[in-house]
Amino acid sequence: MSFFELARDRYSERNFDSRPIEQEKIDKILEAGRIVPTACNYQPQRFFVLKSEEALQTAKSVTPFTYKAPLMILVCYDMDTVWKNPSDRYYRNYNSGEQDASIAATTMMYEAEELGVHTIWIRGFDSKAVVDAFHLPENMIPVMFLGLGYPNEKSKAHAWHYRNKPIEEMAFEL
Repeated sequence: MSFFELARDRYSERNFDSRPIEQEKIDKILEAGRIVPTACNYQPQRFFVLKSEEALQTAKSVTPFTYKAPLMILVCYDMDTVWKNPSDRYYRNYNSGEQDASIAATTMMYEAEELGVHTIWIRGFDSKAVVDAFHLPENMIPVMFLGLGYPNEKSKAHAWHYRNKPIEEMAFEL
């Protein structure tokens, strides 16, 4: 499958099977998030793998959007290692953490898809609640949960997955 086909066909899974994901696949998915380019190569992305019933229950306590995923990865960034741009006059004290973590999460999402593991990007939570629930240090900023698992018999893309704006509404030449 080409990358274009992978990107086009991948959808947010909301019907996970309970089968566990093999460790070798988890390792490849995490490696995909490790090797991504980050601002100045500071690599602030951090991954917390939630496999145990206790960890998954903790995730359910901070977001209703877990969709019974048998594995979740809490993607964060370390505020102490981000690239910062204090000279940006529009975004005061801009830092690269969210974009670096998002690049890593997206890459892990596509690697998972290539391995036959479906995913869903989850951002429906209060960051402070996540920090408190998982006892994260103050410098660890949660960006998203990546729910992962195999699809079940009800799996299919939601109808809105196929609604794309025309490129003329997104790309502009200056």
